[in-house]
Amino acid sequence: MKTVYVLFETDLHKSKFSKIFLGVFSSFNLANQYAKDNNCYTNNTEVVILEVELDKFQEM
Repeated sequence: MKTVYVLFETDLHKSKFSKIFLGVFSSFNLANQYAKDNNCYTNNTEVVILEVELDKFQEM
């Protein structure tokens, strides 16, 4: 199965309602580099990178 990485930015509490979708990437390193390049790592926010299998239905 093909795996992709979904990048979100969220508040410090990581609540489901505070997630902002930023993109889908083919590797963890690409997602992490994008977050670093776009200043997503701050004192008031957290970055969440989820590993997801394609063609599989599930709640994230």
